[in-house]
Amino acid sequence: MKVRTRFAPSPTGYMHIGNLRTALYEYLIAKANGGDFLLRIEDTDQKRYVEGATEIIYNTLKTVGMNWDEGPDIGGNYGPYVQSERKPLYAEYAHKLVELGGAHYCFCSKSDADEEKNEELNIKFKDPCKLIPLEEAKKRVAAGEPYVIRQTINKKGKSKYHDEVYGDIEIDYDELDEGVLLKSDGFPTYNFANVVDDHLMGITHVVRGNEYISSTPKYNLIYEDFGWEHPFYVHVPPVMKDAQHKLSKRNGDASFQDLVAKGYLPEAIINYIALLGWNPGTEEEIFSLEDLKKVFSVERLSRSPSIFDITKLTWMNGCYIRALSPEKFHQMAMPYYNAMPEGINLEALSRTLQPRVETLGQIAEQTDFIRALPDYSLELFANKKMKTDASVAKMVMPEIRKVLAEQKDWNNDALFESLKALAEKLGVKNGQVLYPARIALSGKETTPGGATEIAVILGQVETLRRIDTAIAKL
Repeated sequence: MKVRTRFAPSPTGYMHIGNLRTALYEYLIAKANGGDFLLRIEDTDQKRYVEGATEIIYNTLKTVGMNWDEGPDIGGNYGPYVQSERKPLYAEYAHKLVELGGAHYCFCSKSDADEEKNEELNIKFKDPCKLIPLEEAKKRVAAGEPYVIRQTINKKGKSKYHDEVYGDIEIDYDELDEGVLLKSDGFPTYNFANVVDDHLMGITHVVRGNEYISSTPKYNLIYEDFGWEHPFYVHVPPVMKDAQHKLSKRNGDASFQDLVAKGYLPEAIINYIALLGWNPGTEEEIFSLEDLKKVFSVERLSRSPSIFDITKLTWMNGCYIRALSPEKFHQMAMPYYNAMPEGINLEALSRTLQPRVETLGQIAEQTDFIRALPDYSLELFANKKMKTDASVAKMVMPEIRKVLAEQKDWNNDALFESLKALAEKLGVKNGQVLYPARIALSGKETTPGGATEIAVILGQVETLRRIDTAIAKL
């Protein structure tokens, strides 16, 4: 059996982290077993459709490297891969299911059905149309009377099926709702379309949230009525915001696009969400997508919910940033260097930042003093550890200026040696020269890099200008 999985998102907005994790697990199940990964767009809920959302789905999967083998844009042997383009197919199978006794025509209004059922009290809608003889129902349909097609559930006892994560599941048939399969507008509901499409597309493994565990028996009845084999089920627990709340795009929680905009690398995001519900059985935490394809297995998926920890993701992102080549980091940092003054050594800035930032989004806050020297207090020159204060700074600053004005080799090592030699000449500790110099050049207590690194970034002209500003202040 060739493994075939599908990612079947609804085009309703940005890519939620939970949806991306589902796509990742579907992709890994297929690729770890030499199978095919399909992309299918489930747009049957036309009210929730968002213009441009399909492109977001394409772009997200391509950005993280999850290329699909079949899909709306590249085709395949089982298309169309957009549900709205398969509309006549669902009607055909829905009417066929009525003939098989697995569904029935319902002429009740939606308000009638809504009034009778009560989710909180677990009261299901008892459809009186279920008792209408089939031939009579067909005449009413032919006469143009509005209708929907509802599932017919006559079984008693318990439904039993196996889930790859949760094991053997038993659910009482009495708990199942005879839901709508085909709506009055001819569009199928999710409950029906996904079964028909999964069968016709040869899907062998279905990954979805564990909230679908209770409705899976309804899908299995449809498979049985048609005489089809159901796929392997892989239900996964939710990704949580905290111990009580699910991560949800409806509640404004971060999407994949939000995280990328904040400077998180797609590779780090994928690595992190792989671990939200799966573990490799080792202490290893850093995995490329290629690594994951080699080590992923369904057996190591967890039954317990995972909490999305932005601190852990930020740490992991830092690992990925530090692993970049200097050239690649510089290329990725460049868009964050807008409004930099002329003369700034951007390559030196990137070399200084790469070991010190954990997201690209931190670049702006770490480089604000490069753009413009802030108005700082003389109290910043005071540091007990370095044995400096404003009086020490006042004494060394003119000497620092002389050395830097005469400096020929404007690189970090040469500058450091020159200022170290100055400290020795003045009979003070290195920190009593370097610390005041750093404050003068940055106007900040903490900076990415020391005095000489900042001097290289600023260039000789701007460095001397800032030293002069400090001398005037002191």
